[in-house]
Amino acid sequence: MVYLRSEGMNMTKQRYFSLILILGLLTALGPFSIDMYLPGFRDIADNLHTTVARVSLSLSSYFIGISLGQLLYGPLLDRHGRKKPLYAGLLLYILASAACLRVTSINMLIVLRFVQAVGSCGAAVGSMAMVRDLFEVKESAKVFSLLLLVVGASPMIAPTVGGYVISLFGWRAVFVILLIMGVLIMLLTIWFLPESAQADPSFSLLPGPITRNFIGVLKVRAFLTYALAGSLSFSGLLSYVSGSPNVFMDIYHVDKKVYGWIFAGLSVGFIGFSQFNTLLLKRYSSRQIIRIAMIAQVLVIGVFLGGNMAGWYGLYGTITFIFLFLVCMGFIYPNAAALSLAPFSRNAGSASAIMGAMQMGIGALASVAVSVFSNGTATPMIAIMATTSALALVILFTWGVKAETQALNALKIE
Repeated sequence: MVYLRSEGMNMTKQRYFSLILILGLLTALGPFSIDMYLPGFRDIADNLHTTVARVSLSLSSYFIGISLGQLLYGPLLDRHGRKKPLYAGLLLYILASAACLRVTSINMLIVLRFVQAVGSCGAAVGSMAMVRDLFEVKESAKVFSLLLLVVGASPMIAPTVGGYVISLFGWRAVFVILLIMGVLIMLLTIWFLPESAQADPSFSLLPGPITRNFIGVLKVRAFLTYALAGSLSFSGLLSYVSGSPNVFMDIYHVDKKVYGWIFAGLSVGFIGFSQFNTLLLKRYSSRQIIRIAMIAQVLVIGVFLGGNMAGWYGLYGTITFIFLFLVCMGFIYPNAAALSLAPFSRNAGSASAIMGAMQMGIGALASVAVSVFSNGTATPMIAIMATTSALALVILFTWGVKAETQALNALKIE
């Protein structure tokens, strides 16, 4: 039995499973929207008379849309409860997905992907806030790890399915599937997901109070440390996602179906080890795990960068080092999320929004940099992954002591 915070009761394993599944689907909507069309970059470029590098900007615009949109949804979730903003976001996502079916230029696709992202990020922020609402702090890191298991269906299924769908029906068919997904998730949310926080009319939606609330969240040292360090580390993952079509399909000349399988296989590192994280949490604290994982990530990507510049690695070496990088990410992400949100209850929506905005905003900049510095090799992608990972480690060890003291004394996380 697991304690359900907001209802003051224990819930059965069946109820726990269904809740995790729906929250996971909400969280996975954005990643699935990213991953499924990746094998179609070359087809999109040919159909819209542009380049693969230009098509990758539609991915960057998606990241930017998620980043900015989360700042919008955070205050709405705190003012109106969780479900009404969820409905609004899902409806916008559905409409944008339908519009993507009719695009005639890459600029239209870039803009509509931004709108689609703004819709999907309501689901992302809402699901994270609901985890904070529903579960005790010590349970939340485990729940985030379980959510990653559901989210893991995206990188393991989406590119593979996308490759076959695009081969059979063309790249626009991807947006038909995303449209159907949006409708199904909307129905599940309406029918089966409980409201985890009551509306708070006292929570102002005026710019001044919202800004002060955001500033108040950022002043919490534990939040700023773990959210920023986690976001920088996470941007390495988004750099890989953005650069992988070019690296695998253009540089190493694998076809779209094989690329889908490679992408799915690499995701096992991220998803699989996020589940091993739940076992480690029985013996170690989140702050201990994240420290070791970030050190390991910097070492892995440093060796990868140096060897790549020396010309030591081919396709299989590249796959190996990206896998190891994602293994580290599987330990970093759930613990960074749990430690970031731990200090908050009443304004968990705003805190979730800021954390998500950091993740996707920094990730968007990293993905744009991958496109801008593309030179026909894997080096720009790897160098950006190495830079963001190193910065994350510096922040963790520079600010971490005060953040840990605050977390331990105020919240008794351990």
